[in-house]
Amino acid sequence: MDTSEIRRDDASSLSPTDSPCVAVCSTLYDDICRGCGRTAMEVANWVFLDDTEKREVWQRITEQGYPRRKG
Repeated sequence: MDTSEIRRDDASSLSPTDSPCVAVCSTLYDDICRGCGRTAMEVANWVFLDDTEKREVWQRITEQGYPRRKG
């Protein structure tokens, strides 16, 4: 398998600085993005969160089945 095709969905395999964004952004009906599972505040402040905070977000969203990709 080509290494570019490897999916890194496990929160522990990602760098905490990796954004969970999957370019399926929508917080139309509530405060949670339908693509990545983060709150609007987490999305807006991602670059300001420290590594521990980012790991906590990654842990929570992966447990909830995010990020969700199209297709």
